Amino acid sequence: MRLLTASIICLILVGCISGIKPEQLQGRWNYVRVEKPDSPSDSVTRAELEDKKPYIELKPDGKLQIIWGGQVLSHGTYELQGKNIQFTEALPDGKKRKFPFYIQDMTGKKMVFETVGADASRVTALKQ
Repeated sequence: MRLLTASIICLILVGCISGIKPEQLQGRWNYVRVEKPDSPSDSVTRAELEDKKPYIELKPDGKLQIIWGGQVLSHGTYELQGKNIQFTEALPDGKKRKFPFYIQDMTGKKMVFETVGADASRVTALKQ
């Protein structure tokens, strides 16, 4: 009985956790830290971040672009799904690739998000 009660309480609490509102997400987010959890030696240095000034920009019309060193590194569209961003990347050959950005933390003007897979990374960004 205790297990059932605890399970119900957990479900209620999870159901009450609100997702992120689109207006919280929209705008320019400057990268201040880029980590490679599976390969710490490949993490981006502070000097490179200061030099390349990378950022991700999420627009109200559902467009997303990632800028690195003043050049478009990636672009496409996004959809907010609860606390995650589903990114549909437009590839040079006209094809598309979908993958999620898992938002780990979003407080005020700070966001931490992760990608998974072979080139997984964790990005900390500050809203401009």
